[in-house]
Amino acid sequence: MSSTRFIAADIHDAAAMRQAGADLLSLALLDARNRTLQWLTLFDGVAAQTTPPVEFDPPAWLIGQAGRFQELWISRHLQRGRGEACDHPGVRLSTIDPVLDWWLDPAAGTRAQRWAGSVPGAEAMRAYLAETLEGTLELLDKAEASDPGLYFFRIALAHEDRLAETLAEVAQHLGLALPPGLAAELPVRARRDALWFPSQRVQLGTPPGGFVPDGERHAHELTLPEFEIDAQAVCWAQFAEFAEDGGYDDEAWWSAEGWQWLQADGRRAPRYVEQLGGGVLVHRAGRLQRVPGVQAVLHLSVHEAEAWCRWAGRRLPTEAEWACAVAATGRGFVWGDVFEWVAGRARDFPGYRRGPTGENALPDQPGWRVLRGASYWTAARQRHPAARRFLPPTMDAAFAGFRSCAI
Repeated sequence: MSSTRFIAADIHDAAAMRQAGADLLSLALLDARNRTLQWLTLFDGVAAQTTPPVEFDPPAWLIGQAGRFQELWISRHLQRGRGEACDHPGVRLSTIDPVLDWWLDPAAGTRAQRWAGSVPGAEAMRAYLAETLEGTLELLDKAEASDPGLYFFRIALAHEDRLAETLAEVAQHLGLALPPGLAAELPVRARRDALWFPSQRVQLGTPPGGFVPDGERHAHELTLPEFEIDAQAVCWAQFAEFAEDGGYDDEAWWSAEGWQWLQADGRRAPRYVEQLGGGVLVHRAGRLQRVPGVQAVLHLSVHEAEAWCRWAGRRLPTEAEWACAVAATGRGFVWGDVFEWVAGRARDFPGYRRGPTGENALPDQPGWRVLRGASYWTAARQRHPAARRFLPPTMDAAFAGFRSCAI
């Protein structure tokens, strides 16, 4: 009994899952697939949108990616046991469902075409998800207990957990009320004083060994000057002051790129916000809600985060500052409520080598930015302090906010 409790706890432990063997991985993969099936049930029967969201693919297409990724990189992949050393693209076995495989292929059509075309039924998708997971678990049982032997199983888990976050973003956009098994709540926290750190050496990235996502490769050190950083993400009450002071109307607070985006978008408040003055009202989980002023602000583009910082006489932290502070959680650094924008353009770390799937790799597109941490929607097993995300600077559909540093 104690062994069962230990394993069940470990599938939600981010550090443990990066070193997980077949037993833990099989439990975690089952857990992730059960959650994917809950999303399928939620989205089944949702009426087609007359104006599809430009940021997202159809929910059924996203859900199907969980099965396709495992089939493509595990069941059909003859060199899965070589891990990152595999030949790419390499020879693949035939798919179990040619029609679904074609529909789910990202190269088969545009996002608009996926929204406009016919969508496979929920029962066909359930059968596909069941069969792909069964194949994955059978091969996992025979896999070599080594980092190369388990590489594709570990990355498949990260991929499916990431899909769940995207589906939560889609549900938010569509205004869907969530059942208890899927709902997540953004914490409400008392405010803490900012933290000061002396000049020191800090490590960015993750050393080799176990599962290391593409974006964290690999560990390297650099020297930081002293700095002061917020103990937690900027809250609604703080951001509302900026808006009430005319922050969305004053070009002085915005970068040239940010001001151009703001004028084109017509934005006067963060996404999904109905009211900022006199209490914050946001559209969340299918209804208009009043949110506590001390709750972390979210659904912000990096342009909005930078504009607030200029108005407040502060700045976004660098990645190195964020990494230094997150290592000092005992001092009261609170993270994981929202993904957090950091300063500077997204760059690969020195010596980076792209993995075969490209999962969590920086896209070959200029201008993308980095987010650190996790959000209240992130699966616990993916809430690792070294995690990095990459998004365009205008993206505000993600569960993203920010914190600031003294200038």
